Amino acid sequence: MSDPRTPPPLPGGPPPLPEAVTGPGSPRDVPPLPGSFPLDPATLPDPIRAEIEAPDPVALDTRAEELKDGLNRCPKCGSTDVRLKLGTDVLVCQFCRHEWHSALVEQEFGLGEGLDQLRGTVIASGARDIQAGTASLMSFKCTGCGAEVTINTETTMTARCHWCRHVFGVNEQVANGAVPDAVLPFRITKDDAVARIRQFVDKRRLFALKAFKEQFTPENVVGVYMPYMIVDSNVSARVTGKGEIKTRQYTRGEGDKKKTYYDADVYQVDRQVDFTVDDLPLESSAERGNLDTKVNTNNIINAILPFDTKNALKWNASYLLGFTSEKRNLDVEKMKPRLEDQLLSIARSEVEGSVRRYDRGVRWETEQVDVHGSRWVSMYLPVWLYSYHQPGRNGGMLHYIAVNGRTGETMGSVPVQQWKLLLAALTTGTVVEAITLWFLVAAS
Repeated sequence: MSDPRTPPPLPGGPPPLPEAVTGPGSPRDVPPLPGSFPLDPATLPDPIRAEIEAPDPVALDTRAEELKDGLNRCPKCGSTDVRLKLGTDVLVCQFCRHEWHSALVEQEFGLGEGLDQLRGTVIASGARDIQAGTASLMSFKCTGCGAEVTINTETTMTARCHWCRHVFGVNEQVANGAVPDAVLPFRITKDDAVARIRQFVDKRRLFALKAFKEQFTPENVVGVYMPYMIVDSNVSARVTGKGEIKTRQYTRGEGDKKKTYYDADVYQVDRQVDFTVDDLPLESSAERGNLDTKVNTNNIINAILPFDTKNALKWNASYLLGFTSEKRNLDVEKMKPRLEDQLLSIARSEVEGSVRRYDRGVRWETEQVDVHGSRWVSMYLPVWLYSYHQPGRNGGMLHYIAVNGRTGETMGSVPVQQWKLLLAALTTGTVVEAITLWFLVAAS
């Protein structure tokens, strides 16, 4: 017997639902499942859909489990008193004098392979996002005597147990930006760096500020490991603009009123280029990335590039013993706009050979870069750094002289006496040049 509360079925089955169901309880009012995207990506514009469907960032694990306790032991005698042998890339035990070479990070993790196959964003474990509030103090329990050893990663990466003399280093990749994936050791010694800085200043001593010459002490140069992101990329780029080819040149007018005119054919120029980038260095410190020439000369550090990053070694804090270091404070997402600017510069250089026929030049009007994939590795690069603060308005100017810790390439900024420059301009040039120089110096 049928239930009287249940209505009899309609002939031919239930009526079809309308195409768009609205109102309370409709599918549009039901929240999406956890982890699902609330919109159909197929209905979104291509750039947004590509970003949504791109694979999540992948962490390439570069941690050294054998160094997690902070002790880097000599493989021959077990001593922890280990440091870099200056002028080489090898570590030397201070007890038994045994020497050994750490693994090249590129070979260890295959970083030089598959550039044209990169997809998405691959981030090595030392380049992952910095976690807000992560402590700078790291504590280790000495296995020799049981004492607690604390290292402040804001200022140093190594410390010695005050009881048993074990040497500790921060080798665990804490999420405060202090520990990178790789390190490129110093090869240029301090004495060599001092000589190069002294020679650089001597060539410019004639115009140097008197106070600078009196206070110049190149022996105060400091060896600093600077934080960089080393980026591999698989890229497509497109640039479009107008190119001109000169067809005629002629002069009209007489005397001082002569003018030269040019006729040119104008063409629409469209270029697309696919390329890969291997080991592009980007500063990962916001302070060093600040290139405001009114307050500092940070751009000097870029002038001593490149570094031989192919020889970078797997991270080991023992390489930093006797040197200082700066922490990374920029995450990958914050650095992507800088990467795209660099890639567009490379793209313009790549297409330069194909537009030489436009003898009046090409004015690029639109530029587009598509990064199919990128790989980010955090690395410490070695720089000998001499600094001098020149007092003045708005806090003065901070001058740097930098020496590449691998190649010895030297570049710097020396504060000058303006009146000497003006005198030189008047002696060798014109009054107009002197006035122009005066305004340039005054504006700097």
